[in-house]
Amino acid sequence: MTSVLPALNVFSRVLFAFAFAFLVPLAWAWSEDHEEYRYVWEGAFALAAGSGWLIAMATRRYRRELQAKDGFLLVNMVWMLLPAYSAVPLMFTVPDISWSKAYFEAMSALTATGATALSGLDHLPVSVNVWRCFLQLIGGLGIMLLVVAVLPLLGLGGMQLYKAETPGPMKDTKFTPRIAETARGLWGVYFLFSGLCLLAYRWAGMSWADAFMHMCTTMGLGGFSSYDASLGHFDSVRVEYVAMVFMALSGISFVRYFIVLRSRTLVPLTHDREIRTYITVLALSILLVAALLAVHGVYEQFPEALRVSAFHVISLATTTGYATTDYALWPVFAPVLLIFLGTFASCAGSTGGGIKMVRMILLIKQARRELVRIIHPRVVNPVTLGGQVVPMQVMTAVLGFMLIYGAATMGLTMLMLFTGVDLVTSFSAVVATLNNIGPGLGMVGPASNFGVLGDLQLNILSFAMVLGRLELLSFLVLFTGHFWRK
Repeated sequence: MTSVLPALNVFSRVLFAFAFAFLVPLAWAWSEDHEEYRYVWEGAFALAAGSGWLIAMATRRYRRELQAKDGFLLVNMVWMLLPAYSAVPLMFTVPDISWSKAYFEAMSALTATGATALSGLDHLPVSVNVWRCFLQLIGGLGIMLLVVAVLPLLGLGGMQLYKAETPGPMKDTKFTPRIAETARGLWGVYFLFSGLCLLAYRWAGMSWADAFMHMCTTMGLGGFSSYDASLGHFDSVRVEYVAMVFMALSGISFVRYFIVLRSRTLVPLTHDREIRTYITVLALSILLVAALLAVHGVYEQFPEALRVSAFHVISLATTTGYATTDYALWPVFAPVLLIFLGTFASCAGSTGGGIKMVRMILLIKQARRELVRIIHPRVVNPVTLGGQVVPMQVMTAVLGFMLIYGAATMGLTMLMLFTGVDLVTSFSAVVATLNNIGPGLGMVGPASNFGVLGDLQLNILSFAMVLGRLELLSFLVLFTGHFWRK
């Protein structure tokens, strides 16, 4: 059988490194002079660092080069166990919170989902809100990309982890001679954009604390806020425009930005079919929703309808989940369209969730190919992308992914219905968490939050979030008999 101990040994190092993330909210607790919360963050740091050290000592005999199976085990350990460590300080800083709610909140943060179960965010300690938001910055691009960059320094390979973690169907593409160099390059681009976003929010009028927190959740496309009213709290057109720009940029593959910076040409962006389709879908959806709002008199002036439409289309399509108004009160077509966009619009290699635009393009091309074959059975009509023929194994993987995606959506929805939740809330909550979108409809709409659900329902949706973050197959492969055989 496959042994978990080599993966557990590497996880211990990930956990030890992750412990230093607790120093960020600790710094804010010191700056805000909240002595009672310092001990919580110091204890959380000690717990994570101590656990990492103990696990490393217990499994040091099993340290070896990671195999493909080890990579899948490791990414699942990371995304199931790190939220548990992240939830511990919430138990001591958030009033009347259950473990299920704390774990849900931490899972939502690390998977950059943005579905909060907390209310009264305006009155939480700054360090708590900083922690919630900072987790989304870490989780946005993928913790494991950072691990890939560090593993060579530990004498351990990283290609297996990159394949297991990287979103999208084209996982075997190398962009630099060494995978660790790729990972470091992607994080470099990510932090460059993050710095620009921080300064832009500060320019728009936010305090440094608010700018930092909303930069984290904008770049991670998570959508957490330090206010119950989300970005609507600021009532600022400047803030909305900054958010729109960086949400839209973060919905594009960071790999493309990396290649642009290396080649010093915009051709990788302008000639990318996925990016062109992404921009087209956003533009058409913005115009459609704006026209709908204007026709129904939701906004009297079309420019205002266009601005509000642009903000919410970009926010939901990129799976960020910010809101400035209760869009659930709009004509029913609009909120349903927004949720639908979040299931596929963001690009592979971005910090967004969902099935990714490239998969949708391939599915449409495959459907068109089958229609042609009905009329011309002997025609040679392969699926192409970017002028290249897509290998059949990629198409098979995409079709298999979509089959499991549909089954997971229906199965989790039925499970939510079994617990007594209404249909609209059940289905939208599953879609919102499985695609890492954030807010849903019904009881979990933008004017409410997931805190209205019970512990069992939150546990189901926590499972949906990690399932979506690992793009289903990387998680479900653990439940196959072949995985555990040598």
